[in-house]
Amino acid sequence: MHIDNTFLYPAIPVLILLAAAELLYMLKECRHDHYDMFATIGLTLGSLPVAVLIKGGVLYIYTFIYHFRIFTIPWNTGWGWLTLFFCDELAYYWYHRISHQVRFLWASHKVHHSSAKFTFLSGLRVPWTGNITGTFLFWGWMPLIGIDPLMVIFMKSASALYQFWLHTELIGKLPRWVEAVFNTPSHHRVHHSSNIEYLDKNHGGILIIWDRLFGTFQPEIAKPKYGLTENIKSYNPAVIALHEWFLITKDLKKAKKIKQKFGYFFNPPGWSHDGSKKTTRQLQTQLNKIP
Repeated sequence: MHIDNTFLYPAIPVLILLAAAELLYMLKECRHDHYDMFATIGLTLGSLPVAVLIKGGVLYIYTFIYHFRIFTIPWNTGWGWLTLFFCDELAYYWYHRISHQVRFLWASHKVHHSSAKFTFLSGLRVPWTGNITGTFLFWGWMPLIGIDPLMVIFMKSASALYQFWLHTELIGKLPRWVEAVFNTPSHHRVHHSSNIEYLDKNHGGILIIWDRLFGTFQPEIAKPKYGLTENIKSYNPAVIALHEWFLITKDLKKAKKIKQKFGYFFNPPGWSHDGSKKTTRQLQTQLNKIP
């Protein structure tokens, strides 16, 4: 089959123009952080060689799974593309939600949340180790039900393109019907916030309906504070990309039991065998107890 990817290419200069316009505004407002910007550029460039190496392997695995498909969903029909869209959105939601709840997946995804700024440019912070940890397998069921692997990869790219414009403070809340159905900058500001009440909320890609359905939706009320609950004190792209892996290694060394070692790898971020740290759920429970 052939899927036309050309519509993605004209978007690249548009993204650059949007980022440049926002950058000029931030400079005018004296809110620009050039160290943060260069860290983001380093992370983006550093991810490219890994992406090139992994992409072929991901397509091969999807194609292998596709040979065992239960159905064949045609790519040249409206209902086929509609099926693709909703399946991709569901896969992305659960990938994103679980990446916040399983520490070895969070070790990669943490990179995207590492900036204390919330700009178009900071939204380009991408992990170097994401696909290496197998995150692409969250979409592995789609070829199995008969969606062509190239359609899966195409839709993932289109979703990533949509999500670019979500990373900004310059767009306020949109009309109520838009906020009810779609992921918007307001919803995504909540997701990138380190406010305790906002942690692990609004995991949707293009749609926000899955968060509403599965109980992870949170409207933007208080002004968000961006970044991590404990920010990485470095602008070195390699340090940022590997920071959580380094912390996991430290925790594994001090764990004395196999169960504890598994806990540091598979339990939520913030879990500790001695209770010295707190998970998101524990922090939110503690916050709710405050009169």
